[in-house]
Amino acid sequence: MRRMAIALSKGGVGKTTTAVNLASALAARGRTVLLIDMDTQGQSAKMLGVAGEHGVTEVVNGEMGAAEAVIEARPGLGLLAGGRALAGLKRVIDRKEFGGEQTLAEALSPLDGAFDYVIVDTAPGWDVLTVNALFYADEVMTPVALEVMALQGLQEFTKSLAAIRRYHDALALRYVVPTFFDRRVRKSDEILAQLQTHFGPQLCRPIRYNVRLSEAPGYGQTIFEYAATSTGAEDYRTLAERIVDDERA
Repeated sequence: MRRMAIALSKGGVGKTTTAVNLASALAARGRTVLLIDMDTQGQSAKMLGVAGEHGVTEVVNGEMGAAEAVIEARPGLGLLAGGRALAGLKRVIDRKEFGGEQTLAEALSPLDGAFDYVIVDTAPGWDVLTVNALFYADEVMTPVALEVMALQGLQEFTKSLAAIRRYHDALALRYVVPTFFDRRVRKSDEILAQLQTHFGPQLCRPIRYNVRLSEAPGYGQTIFEYAATSTGAEDYRTLAERIVDDERA
């Protein structure tokens, strides 16, 4: 079971869009996938058009079993919803004298081996929920908007990630995914070249700017349901292929 956190401290880079559409693309390829929403905004459920009435918080608090809390969002794709209740969970973790960073991993241990992939969508910023997601995950995928400020955010994030790896050395920044790529904007190519220099084989094919990606959530649909022939759908299929190809690595 591969456990992958979609993470970057900066917001607005396409983390939830990437988490939802990558999870959907992997499920479409016959893999069993669990999508975990660790954001208080609860956007993953909304993007999938399902009711996130229970999820991560209830599991961690012992109110529901992990398997019971999983919502079947699509064939082969389960969801553990996030939402406002996660704000209370932050306080619970903060009050722990020790071992707080392992709270999520301990609560989800009954699901070990139940899925081929677990994709964890994290919130912007750096808080106890993000730290828990990273201690649970083995791999990190970082979407990076092709703009200067996002590149700076990536540099800060990699420093924070190094601090986590001192205590969780199995964690690796495995994928960097450029988002909002637009060849009409000169800086897109310039920043992409910088990413290639710094990250080399970790760099994935860019997700091109596509208005359909921003429209699909309003209909509770993935990009493959809303605009199956769009460049957005093509790019997320390509990303899923890259991930699946690496199963053998």
